This record gives sequence, structure tokens and C-alpha cells, in this order.
Amino acid sequence: MSRYRLVPTPAQEAVLRGHCAHARFVWNLAVEQHAHWRPGRKGAPSYLEQCRQLTAARAEHPWLAAGSQMVQQQALRDFAQAMAAFFDPGSPAGRPSWRKAGRDEGFRIVGRRGRQWDVRRLSRKVGEVWVPKAGWVRFCWSRAVPMGVKSYRVTMDRAGRWHVAFAAIPDPIPAPGNGQAVGIDRGVVVSAALSTGELLHSHGLTACERTRLRRLERKLTRARRGSNRRRRVTLAIARLRARETDRRKDWAEKTSTDIARRFDVIRVEDLQISNMTRSARGTREHPGRNVRAKWWMSTRCPATRPPTCRARRPWSLSPRCTRTTSTGTGGGVTDCPDLAAAVAAGFRWAKPNGIVLLSPAAPSFGRFKDYRDRGEAFAREVRALT
Repeated sequence: MSRYRLVPTPAQEAVLRGHCAHARFVWNLAVEQHAHWRPGRKGAPSYLEQCRQLTAARAEHPWLAAGSQMVQQQALRDFAQAMAAFFDPGSPAGRPSWRKAGRDEGFRIVGRRGRQWDVRRLSRKVGEVWVPKAGWVRFCWSRAVPMGVKSYRVTMDRAGRWHVAFAAIPDPIPAPGNGQAVGIDRGVVVSAALSTGELLHSHGLTACERTRLRRLERKLTRARRGSNRRRRVTLAIARLRARETDRRKDWAEKTSTDIARRFDVIRVEDLQISNMTRSARGTREHPGRNVRAKWWMSTRCPATRPPTCRARRPWSLSPRCTRTTSTGTGGGVTDCPDLAAAVAAGFRWAKPNGIVLLSPAAPSFGRFKDYRDRGEAFAREVRALT
């Protein structure tokens, strides 16, 4: 989607918030209807039946009739499409869930009377888009609006910023045709390491912004729930988080475009970064899973620990097999200062006709020029031992 910053007036913003509330209300009613189904009960109503129910509800409730019928019907259509994607075996989409105020704020608009959506340009950097009940709403014309699309979505993030996104599939980036291939190793400390030896780091908050964020988080813990002070602090934290998200997203878009223009074949490691850095969310009485590993990944990993290589003992050599010791299931783990020490440790543990797996991975970043240099260093250490 092509997203643009929306700049509504205070009166228009009130109308947009009303549209978001109506779309969320209709969506949650549809979720409730489908969640009520159990084996033996009558099936949930279809999209057409829900539209008829919506017409009856609008006639009964004036506050719902004051909103846009298009916005409310599109919420039902979006829900129907989400349910169809959930039941599609080839789609990874999950079941549609509840929408929450302040977190899921948005609605979709389609072309009026079968025509294309209405948008016009006022100046070089200002445009207007038509929103029902709100009229012409201005947005920042940062780039050309794609042609041929017939729907757009208006959203508001937690930082209070409004955006309009036009549904359009971007044109593919042509390959350079040089026949070059590249492998991308994803990580936490180093966002991406190319097989050419390049280390790519994403940009987040500055040191001053991180300090301000910590102060605001401490201030948030002292604020009373439901107070205006807590609301202001929450908004300030959301704006800092939004700034960090924008910078990382901008870096990802520019970096991916640059790599696509330089190489014909790109292979990316399927690494779940969010699962590695997510909090374990445990207590002293009921600890979470992988607490120790996630604590190191989120606190020690960024810059406080020197680069090391790890050697893992084979399964058959594990002295114990408990989940609470450092030599848990899968063998013990030993930190080595460099690759040579790790190879020597693996050589000591090896058995005749056995296999030793060595994985320097992310801690070896900065020690070698590229994957080939690391492989040659490993081969030299093995030849020296044998």
C-alpha cells in the first residue's frame, strides 16, 4: 500500500474517530456472532445476512445511523474476507479477533457509485481525499498517488497520527541481470550480514531519546490509572516508539530496495527475531519459557558482551539431562574466546566416527571478512589439529 500522512481539522478528526468507533463496533459484533457457534448450533450469519441486520440496527439506533453506511458495510466485508482467508488451507492468516479502542483505529472506503475514489491535488505537496461525512481531508502529497486503485484505508496509530493508504500493488523492481547471488544472515545485534561481508545495522532511537524513554516509563509507573497525567505520558511514549518504528521501517525499505537492485538471486535466513527478543512474561511463582536465553538476548546481547564462539557437547557426552543446568538437554555449552579454541574443544569431545557441529553464528561478526574467510579459517584450524 501507498501510505500518506493525513492532516484533518479538529472537526474532521472527530468525524474520523466516529467512523473508527462504528467500524470497530460492527467488526466486534461479527466476531461475537462467529464465536457463538458450536457443533450442533446453527451456523453464523453470512455477509448478506449481516448487512440486513446492520440495516435493521441503523433504523433502531440513531447513533449508529449517524455514521456512514459505507464504512460499516466495508467493516463487514473485511470481516468476511478475513474469515475466508482463515479457512483457506494455503493462507497463513489466523482467526479474526477482537478490535480494541486506541489500538485498532481505522476504516476502509471504496469508490462511490462504481467510480474510482475521489482525490485531487492542491499544490506540489498538498492533496485532498474525500471521506464520507467529513468532506475533503488534506494529506501530504509526498509522492504520486497510484492510478487504478478503487479503495483506500484511513488509520490512526497510537501516537495520534492519521494516515491514508491507497490499495495498490507496487511495480516489481527489475533485476540487474548480472547473475550475482547473495545470502543474508539475520540477527539481533547486526540486523543483516551479507555473504559479501557487509554488515547492515538498522537505526533506532538515539541515546538521548532512549534516556527520555526510560524516564517516561518510570513516570508511567507512578501515574494513576485513568488520570490525564497517565494519558499524556502514554502518548509521549507512543510518539517515541512511533519514531523508532518509522526509522526502522525506512531503513528496511531502502536496504531491501538497494539489495534487490544489486543482485539477481537473494536468499534470506528464516529467523524469528520477534520471538528471540520477546519478553518471557513470567513471575517468580510461574516463570516463563526460555527466561535465561531471552534475558541475555535483550540485555547482554546488544553491546555489553565481547564476541565469543560457542561449542556444544554431543548428546552422548552430556553428564546430566536436566532443564535447569547449563548442561541441559542437547549437551553442555562452553564459551570460547575465539574460533580456534572452539575447534579445539570440539576436537577433545569428538568420538571415532562421530559428528561435531560447530556454529559460530552471530557472535563471530566482525572477526572475519565474509563467510568464505570464516570457512577458510575453520579449515586451517582443523588441518592444524589433524
